Amino acid sequence: MKKLFSISGLIACAILVMSFGFQAEVLKFEKTSHSFGTIKQNTPVSIEFGFTNTGTKPVIIEDATAECGCTKPEFPPRPIAPGKTGAIKVTYDSKAMGSFTKKITVKLVNNSNPVELLIKGEVVS
Repeated sequence: MKKLFSISGLIACAILVMSFGFQAEVLKFEKTSHSFGTIKQNTPVSIEFGFTNTGTKPVIIEDATAECGCTKPEFPPRPIAPGKTGAIKVTYDSKAMGSFTKKITVKLVNNSNPVELLIKGEVVS
């Protein structure tokens, strides 16, 4: 009986680990970081992080949040069907001088593994 519970436990753990591993790869991003290089102060810049739904079910982006108010992410409001593409547009408001690195967290419905996107650059006068 103990062997049965041990084997059942191992199988359950393996299934759990595999399902989380597959969830993390549902949206395949072309890239997850971008450097704007040197940009002029008070000149907003944007980048689109393209992705493909590589899963077998539609994916819904629940939210995309940035570390601060100077960075604004925009994401598709509708589900992304399997095999379809989309993009998350990130705009940085370059009011503050100096180097910056900003993280954007993308949360998917029914997925506990958020995707992190990164932008960086340097604002000059």
